[in-house]
Amino acid sequence: MEYFNIFTHIILIMSLGWYLITNLQWYNYSLERVISKHHKWQWHITYFLLPIVLFYILDNIYFLLYFYLLYLTSFVFWNMKLTKSLVLTSRVKRFLAILLFITFAFEILFLSLEEYNISIIFAPLLLAYAVSSILENMFFISFKHNAKVKLKTFTKLQTILITGSYGKTSIKNYLYQVLKNKYNVHKTPRSVNTITGILVDVNTNLNNKTQIYIAEAGARQKGDIKEITMFLKPTYCIIGSVGEQHIEYFKTLDNIIHTKMEILQSPSMIKGFVHNSVPIKEYDKIVKFPNNLNVTMSNLDGLWFTVIVNGKDEDFYAPVLGSFNAINLTAVILLAYELGISIEEIRNSIKNIKSIAHRLELSKANDKIIIDDSFNGNLEGMLEAIKICSSYEGRKVIITPGLVESTSDANALLAQSINENFDYVILTGTLNISVLKEYIDETKTFILKDKNKLEETLIDYTKKKDLILFANDAPNFI
Repeated sequence: MEYFNIFTHIILIMSLGWYLITNLQWYNYSLERVISKHHKWQWHITYFLLPIVLFYILDNIYFLLYFYLLYLTSFVFWNMKLTKSLVLTSRVKRFLAILLFITFAFEILFLSLEEYNISIIFAPLLLAYAVSSILENMFFISFKHNAKVKLKTFTKLQTILITGSYGKTSIKNYLYQVLKNKYNVHKTPRSVNTITGILVDVNTNLNNKTQIYIAEAGARQKGDIKEITMFLKPTYCIIGSVGEQHIEYFKTLDNIIHTKMEILQSPSMIKGFVHNSVPIKEYDKIVKFPNNLNVTMSNLDGLWFTVIVNGKDEDFYAPVLGSFNAINLTAVILLAYELGISIEEIRNSIKNIKSIAHRLELSKANDKIIIDDSFNGNLEGMLEAIKICSSYEGRKVIITPGLVESTSDANALLAQSINENFDYVILTGTLNISVLKEYIDETKTFILKDKNKLEETLIDYTKKKDLILFANDAPNFI
């Protein structure tokens, strides 16, 4: 029985560690955010606090029954149902290996002492977290040093850094598609926008043939963008649209604006392209946009717009959806022209530009029109998606959790627009249910609590010729 108890302790501590590192990965390895910003606090109780409390207050036999029949079973099913499950990165593997080693060490220690201490659960977790944090900081310092040394060897490399509340990834991908026809260009993968992700990219993927490196900078607190800026020292900077995205972290719009403006502190900046939403004074190195933009048409076939470049009206067509993309493309056009690409070359690149995955991406399946805008999580973009869909003459269905990391007022505006333009509404998650239900007709609303049942829900509630809009997609931990 004693050895079985030891086995149970090990499984319990590793389960708690798995839960901890999963949440840390979701929240960029910030323990403060895991504790204060988590939207599913009941998970913390069910899968972390409750088993610890019961371990200390229940008799051994009752705890074993609870642990194996209830906790472990529910914990396995919880992991299976996650829409964003734990990715076994090197960092995660190191944490779990450290935790397992420390747990074994404590079990051997207490076995030799022939008694168990109250610290048997807490100590391995705390020590593993502390050791892992120290180790990762050491790796970070080493990685940063190696990346700095590597960048210094690229004497002719030009770096473009992009930030903003919305559209960073779209601008990066559009700019890459335009510049790659003339230059050897590398961009950060996917939506990588943290200093750690950029360091990994520089060390792993950047090579001496690269002429232009395009990166994006995100932030959760003041100084995040400055750190990236001072590392990359970009020669060109873009600040896209700025709004109340991530307002729960920054508290005020002014704080968001000032954090985004940290990008302009680059000591190597030749020119910065700044969206009009940023109240910055006129400087020789600053180009404001999109005051030289005119959108002539935006529908399900694409986007037609005019931009003033070098004092002349230039017409463009892009096979992408959403008039806000004309704003993103304006920044691309102005910077590409600054880098010596002709208007005709830019025009040809843009008319063949590919839409960004999960951002107003149009497709057809089972005789239904699908618009995948699941990576768009800001009010202006979601309203634009709704506007585009409103022109469709058939039945319109929307699947959305509402706005995440935004205000109740913004969700209220979104709900009103949804109610006016859609025939059927599938609400996912529970974060914004109360405010969305207040403004959307209950008779055309279905609340999907388990996103694993989305496919069968679509089969039951959609028909041929329907237009289906996936508007924002929050993982189920939100």
